[in-house]
Amino acid sequence: MRQPSLKWLLVSRLVTLQACMIAAALLIITAALWSTGYLLDDYEGASLDVLAEATERDMAGELVLRETPDLVNLRTGAPDLWFAIRDKQGHRLQKGSIPPAYLPAIAMLDQLSDARLSNQPELAGKPDAVIKWVDSPAGRIQILTGTKGQMSVQRLARGISGGLTSLILPVIVLMALATSLATPLVVRRALAGLRRTVAQAAHIEFDKRGTQLQASDVPIEIRALVRAVNDALMRLDAGYERHQHFLAQAAHELRTPIAILNARISALPAGTDKRDLLEDAARLTTLAGQLLDLQRLDQKRNHFQPVNLTAMAKQVLLDLGPLALGAGYEVNFEPEGDEVLVIGDQTSLERALTNLVQNAIDHGGRHGTITVRVGKSHFIEVSDEGNGIAWDAREQIFEPFNRLGPDGRGAGLGLNLVREIMQLHGGGIAVVNAGSKGACMRMTFPSEKIADGGVRVA
Repeated sequence: MRQPSLKWLLVSRLVTLQACMIAAALLIITAALWSTGYLLDDYEGASLDVLAEATERDMAGELVLRETPDLVNLRTGAPDLWFAIRDKQGHRLQKGSIPPAYLPAIAMLDQLSDARLSNQPELAGKPDAVIKWVDSPAGRIQILTGTKGQMSVQRLARGISGGLTSLILPVIVLMALATSLATPLVVRRALAGLRRTVAQAAHIEFDKRGTQLQASDVPIEIRALVRAVNDALMRLDAGYERHQHFLAQAAHELRTPIAILNARISALPAGTDKRDLLEDAARLTTLAGQLLDLQRLDQKRNHFQPVNLTAMAKQVLLDLGPLALGAGYEVNFEPEGDEVLVIGDQTSLERALTNLVQNAIDHGGRHGTITVRVGKSHFIEVSDEGNGIAWDAREQIFEPFNRLGPDGRGAGLGLNLVREIMQLHGGGIAVVNAGSKGACMRMTFPSEKIADGGVRVA
C-alpha cells in the first residue's frame, strides 16, 4: 500500500479539525441561546414566518391561507392571532381582532416597507407587532401581524443549515485552501534538517567508520530516532573493528607456518607430489595475503604513489612463472610500453594481478599459454586457453565465496578482492572477449595522466 504523505496527512487532519471546531462552536452558541430561551421566546418573526409559508392564491388569484401544521400550532398557542396581508396588486387578506393602536398602520401599508411596532418606549426588547415584505407561495407579500408563537425546532434547524451553507461552509473552504497552501511550506521548513540528515545517511558506506548523523537540526520528535541510528552505527563500527582485527591477526598467524611448510616442500625431491604440494602451499600463501589485503584496504588512498604497470606485471610473472611452467603452461608477457603509470597502492595491485594469474593457473586446464598484456591505455589483461567462463556467470564470479567451479580449491575471495582493489583505485575488473580461447580478465584503470611529482591530473 502507498504510504500517505506527511504533508497531505497534516492538511486533511487540520482541515477536519478546523471544521469540527467551527461546528462545535456553532452548536455551543446555539445551545446556549436555546437554554436562555432567547431563540424560542424572544424570536419576533415566528408568526410572520408561519403566515408567509401558509399564504397562497386561489383559482381567482385572491390571497388565502392554507391550514399548515405550523399554522394550526400557532393558532392553538395564540388564539387571538391577528394579521393583515397584501400584495403589490392590491389583494388583501385580513383576519383576527387587530388592536386599535395598529389600525392606522393598516391604512398606511402602502407607505410602509418594514417596521417594528410597540407600545413600549424606545422599542425595548421584543416588539408587539411587525411589518415586513416576505416571499411566500403566493409571491412577494407584505404582512402586518403580532409577534406571537415560538420558533420551531425545524425552523431553527433550517436557519442553522442555511447559515452553515451561506457563511460557515465558505469559511471552511477558505481555511482549507489556506491550510493546503501553508501546511506544505511549514512542513518543508520544519523537516529541512531531516532532509539534510537523510542526505548524510545516503552517503554512509560500510568502510566509512565513525560516521554520525546530525541530530541538532531535526525536530525533537525525530531526534530520538536519529540518535538510535547513531548508536547502531557505533555498534556496527565496533563490530567491524573487531572483524578487521581478527582478519589481521589470523593472516599474521598463518604466515609463519605457511613459510615453514614451503621450505619443507622445497626440500622434497622433484615429482608430481612436490608439484601438487607447492600449488596447495601457494594457495595458502594467497589466502593469507588476501586476508591481509582485506585489512589493508581500509587505508585507501592514504599512501597512493605512481605505479609502473609494466614493471609490476613483469615481477608478478617472475614470481609465479615457475608455478605456471610446473603446471604445464607456457607463459607470455606482452607489454605495449616500458612504462605505463597509474596512481595507486603497488602492494594491493600486485595482489590483484597475482590473484588473476593464480586463477588462470588453477582453471586454465593445465595446457596452452597464459598471457599477460599491459596496454598503454591503462589496462592489464590475463588470459588463458581453458574452458572459459559462462556468460551468465561473468558477474557472479566477483561475489565473495563464489568459486569458478564446483571443484575449485580456493576460498572464493580472490576475484572479489580484485574488484574491491580496482574500485578503490577508481577502475574496474571485467571478463572480456579478447580473442583468447579461454577466459580473459581485464583490469582497467582511470585514464588520467601522471604529472611530475606523481600527481594525477585530468
